[in-house]
Amino acid sequence: MKRALISVSDKQHIETLGKAFVANGVEIISTGGTQTYLRELGIPTIGIEEVTHFPEMLDGRVKTLHPAIHGGLLGKRDNLDHEKILKQHHIQWIDFVCVNLYPFKETVTQPNISTEEAIEQIDIGGPSMLRSGAKNFQDVTVICDPRDYEKVIEELTAYNDTKLETRKRLAYKAFQHTASYDALISRYFQVQLNEQFPDKLTVTYDKKETLRYGENSQQQASLYEEPFADSSQLVKATQLHGKSLSYNNLKDANAALTMVKEFNKPAVVAVKHMNPCGVGIGKDGYEAYRRAYEADSTSIFGGIIACNQEIDVKTAEDMHSIFLEIILAPSFSNEALEILKQKKNIRLIQVPLETEENQLANDLELVSIDGGLLVQEKDQGSVDVTDWQIVTEKKPTSTQLQALEFGFKVVKHVKSNAIVLTTDKQTVGIGAGQMNRIGSVKIAVSQAEEQLTDLSQVVLASDAFFPMDDCVSYAAAHGIQAIVQPGGSLKDQESIDKANELGITMVFTGQRHFRH
Repeated sequence: MKRALISVSDKQHIETLGKAFVANGVEIISTGGTQTYLRELGIPTIGIEEVTHFPEMLDGRVKTLHPAIHGGLLGKRDNLDHEKILKQHHIQWIDFVCVNLYPFKETVTQPNISTEEAIEQIDIGGPSMLRSGAKNFQDVTVICDPRDYEKVIEELTAYNDTKLETRKRLAYKAFQHTASYDALISRYFQVQLNEQFPDKLTVTYDKKETLRYGENSQQQASLYEEPFADSSQLVKATQLHGKSLSYNNLKDANAALTMVKEFNKPAVVAVKHMNPCGVGIGKDGYEAYRRAYEADSTSIFGGIIACNQEIDVKTAEDMHSIFLEIILAPSFSNEALEILKQKKNIRLIQVPLETEENQLANDLELVSIDGGLLVQEKDQGSVDVTDWQIVTEKKPTSTQLQALEFGFKVVKHVKSNAIVLTTDKQTVGIGAGQMNRIGSVKIAVSQAEEQLTDLSQVVLASDAFFPMDDCVSYAAAHGIQAIVQPGGSLKDQESIDKANELGITMVFTGQRHFRH
């Protein structure tokens, strides 16, 4: 008679599997709460202590860690020596092992969980049985996911066993499961010990969906979710309408969402190809949207919009008048939703922008390179004008200072070399990703001059220092009166002297924001 060992914390559909085992002549061994649950359903089971001849001990910490269990799982059926040894010790084969693990993730994500409570949810026997069964997949069917019960039942009923290919795939899944489980535990202790860059980096992600394709149609892609992701992050957002998001949509939407979180005032960010094309702030969401739209009414077409306010009817009507790919907001009024849903394919994404701090959420950026991974802290430094240094003879006015602060918040999210021209309420010119800084300045100025005849109320923000004074000269020649940049060049004094010569103001932030 075949034997199955069942020990599960997630009892979803276990009744169906248990009854299928009995119907197909499989004897069931079970433990603790699972045994009680199965017996209450009328499913006969053998207690684990009847197999090990040893009681559960240490509050259940030790019950399956026994040769009678692991011998039955690891013994090779085609090895006569293994068979002889198991018979000598009165150990029977175990043909199926159905185990899922203590709810460690679900426990540690609850508020006010002590270290002792977290530790008690670290499963030891479960992963050991899964790994033993998976190692011996030639003979043992290992099941760690209730979604696989149906497949196992189907093959067991048809063939009185599972197919080798099925056992191999389930073994692979079990090793994935235990590796992910260990990675979650590792992450918990990593945070506890404040070990940001460990010698061995173990990360795990859960597949959320298969994407239609990647960056280009010839590339396959999928979306994975970090287990401790915060509800204010895109991967946790709720899609209210529209077709599924593509790889490029997700990258652009994430860029827009990250950027709009910079602002406490009502703000709207429009993004194209990972760069903002327009950013506006206002007294409400509608005014902010109008300013973002007017910042670059050409590039916003087909763009991604992120707003930190509820989308109301007036804003929705304006948005509905042009082609937009995605709109992200913390909420939409019912009337606004009805207006925007008139377009079949527009994606409407609801995502809260403020949540309680999740200590376990990953605050690192992981970027792949061939053969490796680059890991760094996210650039989350906030703008604090009180730390800025006014380095020129001319001081900025209060309005200029507000504009400089606004511009420096935006330039942080623009691909380097990055230059942003802005008033205190909206961007008017953005130069991104050029091989030299003066090239970005020229692009930004050209954009600004398409909509403004006078740039004297416009300020310039740079993500990194000026290597020479040509950017200062070009800005001043086109009427710009105030500049903010990090400083830090060996030739800073040349730029300062040029600003003083031309009678404009310049401040240093001491904080660079390269974005490659």
